[in-house]
This record gives sequence, structure tokens and C-alpha cells, in this order.
Amino acid sequence: MPSTTLSDKAIAVFAFAAYHQLSSGEAVIDVVLKDGAGHSADPQAIEELEAADLAKKDGDRAAFTDAGKAKLEAVITALRGA
Repeated sequence: MPSTTLSDKAIAVFAFAAYHQLSSGEAVIDVVLKDGAGHSADPQAIEELEAADLAKKDGDRAAFTDAGKAKLEAVITALRGA
């Protein structure tokens, strides 16, 4: 069973996705790995999310699995309650 404890870098991927979901009002289902403007997801964080079955690389993006989408919603709920 994958570990439920995530590194800060892996949590940052969810923080980034939560920001975009909250600011846009649109559901975030994946993150871009490199945007061509100097921003990129930490490769180790993406590997960690894949190992925990929270995301899966798909070309130049990392798509959240169902478990990853649930984790993102939990992050957003926690932010709203903070």
C-alpha cells in the first residue's frame, strides 16, 4: 500500500493545483510538467505522486488519479476551513 505521508514538494503540487482551481473556478484534473515559461513541476514530486497512485504522467502533463482528485479536494476543503 502506498504511503500517505507526502513530502513538501509533493504537497506543493496540490497547493499549485488548489490555487488554480480556486482562482479559476474550474476543476483541475492535471498539472503541466513544464510550461515553457520557466515554470516546472518538481520531477521528484511527480515521481512521488505516481508512486502513491495520486497522479500519472501523460505526455507533458501529470493527470491526477481518482485518489489524487480526492486529495486535491481535501486540500481545498482544508484551505477553506483555515
